[in-house]
Amino acid sequence: MTRSAFSLIALGAITALLQAAPAQAANNKSWVANTGSDANDCSLAHPCATFQHAHDQTNPGGEVGVLTPGDYGSGLQITKSINITNDKTGEATIRVPGNLTGISFNVAAGDVISLRGLIVDGQGIANIGISFVNGAALHIQNCVVRNFEPPNSTGFGIIFEPAGSNPQQLFVSDTLIYNNGSFPETAGILVSGTFGGSGSLVLDRVHLENNVDGIFINGKVSPGAGVRVIVRDSVISGNAANGIHAATAAGRQPAFAVIERSSIVNNRQNGILADGAGATMLLNDSSVTRNAVGISTVNNGQLISYGNNRINNNIGADGTPTSFFSLN
Repeated sequence: MTRSAFSLIALGAITALLQAAPAQAANNKSWVANTGSDANDCSLAHPCATFQHAHDQTNPGGEVGVLTPGDYGSGLQITKSINITNDKTGEATIRVPGNLTGISFNVAAGDVISLRGLIVDGQGIANIGISFVNGAALHIQNCVVRNFEPPNSTGFGIIFEPAGSNPQQLFVSDTLIYNNGSFPETAGILVSGTFGGSGSLVLDRVHLENNVDGIFINGKVSPGAGVRVIVRDSVISGNAANGIHAATAAGRQPAFAVIERSSIVNNRQNGILADGAGATMLLNDSSVTRNAVGISTVNNGQLISYGNNRINNNIGADGTPTSFFSLN
């Protein structure tokens, strides 16, 4: 065999191996820019045009950064641990078309995801801003979720529906959630037991404004341990129905929330509503004022006060806690 023939055979074998090998994500950190292209490799020198393509080009545990303000696609499905980060470059927006979800997740039980500095805009026609169903934890910081109010369907800013046997965690901080929901029991944030999982939701310095319900904790769907909700240093205002609505039924998940150092004001129905014997809310050092009704409990719901709240000057009844905890 001649040397040339041997070289051709070797080259052919190497080419076949390369073609058979699965493509691997190239970057530990990928980049998007408003002048980018999804034909690029998402490097700093050659950024991509959409969050989805940058995500797909990033190794698990890696990061996608934003170089310039811009619109970065119509949706994002996250399939791995990843950080999507916009640090003070201006607005980085996902504009979601009708009847779709802005950011969804198909991740493993141990995956942890972080979203920072993003705008997710439903344009008045899309269904859901962020839907978190599986994964260990999702951190949302300094984001805006707005305008998920489809005229012929249900709209939610954020849905948290834990699935599986491992508790899941959702943390939201320094975030504005507004103009979401279109029918009763739609909300800026929905916590639901649809898939029977359990977990915790922690809100710090969050504004929920001009939604249908601000927060709807729905334990009525299935049995299980449910989700514990903590609201701290937040404002829940101007919602068309209730500021915070917790509801459950016999044999279903508890609907539980702790509200601390927060303002629940100017909501058009109840500032706080606990509906059902397993619906329990603890209220500590908070203001409930200028709502149609301040606090309300029905069907043996519980609203327990630490005795240091300001529940007054509501348009209708201020309401009375069902019991008190001592601070001593």
